[in-house]
Amino acid sequence: MTEPYRVRLQLRWGDSDQLGHINNVMYLEYAQEARLRFLGEIGGTAAHSIGPIVVRRIEVDFERSLHYTAEGVDVDVWVLKVGTSSFTLRHRIRDPQGNLYSTVDAVAVAVDLETETSRPIPDDVRAMLTERILDA
Repeated sequence: MTEPYRVRLQLRWGDSDQLGHINNVMYLEYAQEARLRFLGEIGGTAAHSIGPIVVRRIEVDFERSLHYTAEGVDVDVWVLKVGTSSFTLRHRIRDPQGNLYSTVDAVAVAVDLETETSRPIPDDVRAMLTERILDA
């Protein structure tokens, strides 16, 4: 993979805080929306074979304040690292002109819902994730 997965998301007027900035919590929602679309598109049936995952850790860097715009934002998503039961995704939130507003790194863990413990990522999914690793 040479390019990140990109999705354009529409902002909502209600995403703004009292100062007219997009509320910082919304950056996590934009990253989540892009992450779900990315995972849904990377492998068709294999995406379903990953099974349940949970986000274990999120790290957010806020670069600048985002204001509401009808243009929306672009969220790029790619894989940073793949482990035995977890993988790390990077999300970059930019305006359509390419200005960076936030970088969000999320560690997702494959889980067994019955035992509430981590489990290995299936080999086919690990291969698809590994193909999408880009340097930070």
